[in-house]
Amino acid sequence: MSNTIIAPSILSADFSRLGEEIKRVERSGATWLHFDVMDGHFVENISFGIPVLKSIASSTRLVKDVHLMISNPIKYAKAFIEAGADIVTFHYEALESEEEIIEMISLVHDLGKKVGISVKPKTPIEDIFPYLGIVDMVLIMSVEPGFGGQKFMTESIVKVLKLNEYKKKEGLDFLIEIDGGIDDKTGPICCYYGVDVLVAGSYLFKADDMKSAVASIVLKND
Repeated sequence: MSNTIIAPSILSADFSRLGEEIKRVERSGATWLHFDVMDGHFVENISFGIPVLKSIASSTRLVKDVHLMISNPIKYAKAFIEAGADIVTFHYEALESEEEIIEMISLVHDLGKKVGISVKPKTPIEDIFPYLGIVDMVLIMSVEPGFGGQKFMTESIVKVLKLNEYKKKEGLDFLIEIDGGIDDKTGPICCYYGVDVLVAGSYLFKADDMKSAVASIVLKND
C-alpha cells in the first residue's frame, strides 16, 4: 500500500452530483479531499466557499484539506475551520509581513487544526524557510493558481528538492504537498523526489475508474 497521501480536488468534480462524487473518492482509496477556495481577487477565478465545505464536511470522514487562494486569509480562517476544515493552507504572498504570517499560523494552531503555507510558481521557495519549523505542510503550486487542467511545471521539482534538503538538515517534520498537472506521468516523478501529498483534479474525476487512477499516480513500490 502506498504511503503517499492522495487528495482529489473537488474543483474538478461534477457539482450536479457532488454527493456521488464524494462517495467515488471514498471508494478510490484516497484519504484526503482538497478544496480550492478562490476569491477572484488573489487569483483570477472564483470557486466556492464556506457553505460547500460545511455541507460536505458533515457527510464524509475524509480529511478536509482547504487551500485558501484568497486575500486576507486571517479574516476567514476561523470560519473555514468551523465549517469543517482539518488543514488550512494559506499563501505566503497573501500576507504583507512576517507578523501577519506568524499570526495566521498561530490562529489555525490555536483552533486545534493543522496549517500549511503555499507559494506561487514564481516565488522562491527560500522565502518561506523561516516558517518551516512552525507549519505542518508546504504546498508547492506546480501550475499558476486559479484554474484547473493546466500543464505541470517541471521546475517545481527543484522546490521539492530544496525543501527536502532543508527539512533533513534542520530535522523538521512538515509534509510536502504538490498541486497542478498531476497524472500517471507526473505523480510518480513527484513521489520519487519526496512529495508526501499529491493533489489531483481533472485526471481523477474524469477517470471511469477513480480507484485505478489513484493507484496510477504513485510509485508502484512506494
